[in-house]
Amino acid sequence: MLHITADFTKDIGVIKPLHGINNSPMTYGESLPELQKAGIPYLRTHDTAAAFGGTHFVDIPNLFPDFNADPEDETAYDFTFTDAYFKGIYASGIKVFYRLGVTIENHYKVKAYRINPPENPEKFARICEHVIRHYNEGWANGFHYGIEYWEIWNEPENPMMWTGTREQFFDFYGIVSRHLRKKIPSLKIGGYAGCGFYGMNRPDEKSDFTMSFVTWFDDFLKYVTSPATACPLDFFSWHLYTQDPFEIVMHAEYVEKKLHEAGLDSTENIFDEWNYIDRYDFDTFEQMRTMTGSAFIAASFIMMQYSPIDKAMYYDALPTRYYGGIYNFPTKRVAKPYWSFLAFNRLYQLKNQIEIPVNPAPNVFLLGAGKGKDGAILAVNTGTIGVRIEMKLNGMKELVSGKRLDRTLDLEETTVVLDDGTLILPGQSVTLLEYKK
Repeated sequence: MLHITADFTKDIGVIKPLHGINNSPMTYGESLPELQKAGIPYLRTHDTAAAFGGTHFVDIPNLFPDFNADPEDETAYDFTFTDAYFKGIYASGIKVFYRLGVTIENHYKVKAYRINPPENPEKFARICEHVIRHYNEGWANGFHYGIEYWEIWNEPENPMMWTGTREQFFDFYGIVSRHLRKKIPSLKIGGYAGCGFYGMNRPDEKSDFTMSFVTWFDDFLKYVTSPATACPLDFFSWHLYTQDPFEIVMHAEYVEKKLHEAGLDSTENIFDEWNYIDRYDFDTFEQMRTMTGSAFIAASFIMMQYSPIDKAMYYDALPTRYYGGIYNFPTKRVAKPYWSFLAFNRLYQLKNQIEIPVNPAPNVFLLGAGKGKDGAILAVNTGTIGVRIEMKLNGMKELVSGKRLDRTLDLEETTVVLDDGTLILPGQSVTLLEYKK
C-alpha cells in the first residue's frame, strides 16, 4: 500500500492549459457541447478537414486561391467555410491556435501541390496579415476573435510538408514573422511545429533523417537570434508521438534547455501534436481509443504539468482521422480518451496546483488542485495491477465525489474509497476525487 499526503494548504503553481486539441467535428456554426463541457482551452488548425485542408478550410491557398491576385482585395479571399467552422469553435468557448501554412501531403512523391516554398514570401506575408485582420479586426466582413497565437508552417524538416531547403525555410519564416510583428505587434508569432527529437533517445530511430531534426532546431535558433537575421519567436512548437509520458518530459526539457541557451528565456514551449501512437505499430491506432490510450493521456497531463511545457494540443479530435482518439467513427460518440480531458479540466478550473507526490510508484500518477473551499485530485494507474493508497489530506476534510474512468465506467460515480479510507486504483484507470474543506 502507498502512503500519500495531499497538502491543499500549499500552492505550488498554476494548472496549465494542457488539454488543447487539434481540430474537431465540423458543425458550421453550432457549438460542440462535449468539448465545451471538457473546457478545451485551445484548438490548433492543422490538417483541418482532411486532405489538402478539405480544399476550403484554414490553409492559405484555400483562403487565397489565386496567388496572382491582390492581397488588399477583399474579393480575392474565400473565408466562407473557415468562418462557419470558427463560429462553432468560439460558440464552444474554445480559442483558436492558428497554423499559417498548408496541410501535409503524404503522397508528395506522386506530386507536390502546396508544400513548395512560396514563390513570393513577402506576398505570402501580406496575405497572412489580411487573414489575421479578418479574424481579429473585422476586415472583409470579419470578426473580432482576438486570436493570439499564429504559427508559421508545420514540420518543415518533413519532405511531406516542405520541399525546399533549410535555408529557404528560415528566410521564409524570417520574412513572414518580421512582417507580422511590424504590422500587428500584439500577436504571438512562432513555429515551426517541429517533427520532434526521436533520434535523441531512441537508438532504433537514430538516422540521418531524425538527427537532422536536431540540426534544424539548432540552426533555427541561431537564425532567429543572430543580429543580421533576428526575428520574432514568441513560442517554439514541437511534436512527439509516444507511449511514454516520461519521454514527453525528456523532450520538453531538451527544448527548454536549448531555448535558454539561445537567450530565449521568454519564448513559450508549446507541445502541439501528441498522442498514444507508435508509428511502426498500427495496433496503437486502435489502442488510442481504449483505456490504454485514456490512462496514458491522463498520466501525460500530469507529467506535462511538472514539465516546462506551457501549452499542449492533442492530435487529433477530427472523428474521421486515423489519429483521432477522442471520438468513435462513424457514430461520432466520444471515445474513452474524452473522459480524461474532462477529468483534467476539473483541476484546470480550480487553477492552483497543490503539493502531492507526482509519481509515487511505477504506473501511478497524481495531481492535485484547489481553490477556496474546493479541491480535487486526479489519480491515474497506467499499469494492469490494482493499487491501494492510504491518502492523508491537509486542508480538506470531506470527500464529496469519487468518479472513475475504466473499461466499464465513463468517469462515473462509484466506490473509490473503502470504509477504512483506502483509495483503490484499479489497473488502467483514471480517478477524479473532489473534496470540500
